[in-house]
Amino acid sequence: MDQPAFTLPPIDDIVADFELLDEWEDRYRYVIELGKALPPLPDADRTTDNKVRGCASQVWLATSIDGEGADAHLRFRGDSDAMIVRGLVAIALSLFDDKSAADIEATDAEALFDRLDLRAHLTAQRSNGLRALVDRIKADAQRARAA
Repeated sequence: MDQPAFTLPPIDDIVADFELLDEWEDRYRYVIELGKALPPLPDADRTTDNKVRGCASQVWLATSIDGEGADAHLRFRGDSDAMIVRGLVAIALSLFDDKSAADIEATDAEALFDRLDLRAHLTAQRSNGLRALVDRIKADAQRARAA
């Protein structure tokens, strides 16, 4: 799968940007900006298999794997039909994209989302959807590691 010529900001930069923004309205706008910068997922990747279950909005995640076992590196492309959710997808991709299966499995996404105070400011449906996205990413890493 060809990867887009787009590079997500490193997760540390996203965290630093969040910390600079005092108001949640500004943080929401920033999340939406991240979503707008995310390249659209090609129609060929908008398949039933790539659809993330458990999200109220439509969310797709296309995964490619380079290598085998714990050292396999996973690349992710994602998209959503809702702008705020696209931004959340961008944050998740920034956290997990191009990492080894072992690193993905060891990453505590919930701790990051707590640090960003995301769950406190997201609806329960969006929070559950974000958890479903992370669960899917980790399941893909587990499958890659087992291969």
